[in-house]
Amino acid sequence: MNNLRNRVTLIGRLGKEPEVRTIEGNKKVVRMSLATNSDYINKDGEKVKDTQWHNLVVWGKLCEMCEKYLTKGKEVAVEGKIIYRYWDDKQGVTHSLTEINVIDLLMISPREN
Repeated sequence: MNNLRNRVTLIGRLGKEPEVRTIEGNKKVVRMSLATNSDYINKDGEKVKDTQWHNLVVWGKLCEMCEKYLTKGKEVAVEGKIIYRYWDDKQGVTHSLTEINVIDLLMISPREN
């Protein structure tokens, strides 16, 4: 059951080009935004499309695949865990950010050559 703790699976489309950075010791990290959509009927009987945006962070070997094959608009499925980050800026204001630390990624859109 420990494998089920803090586990999230999302399917959506990339909102922008993956941002690839090289950090200490030549480690790569990729940051991407993912849009997930759902539809519902509001109290007036109108169909409403709801879009949620998710911040994805990819480490390790998956970075190579992201860098090589993923572009804005591609549909992907990701599995990972939720990370909450907090920090204070120079004015003492606390900020927060929720990210999905991607463990596995599946390209749903066909690869382009």
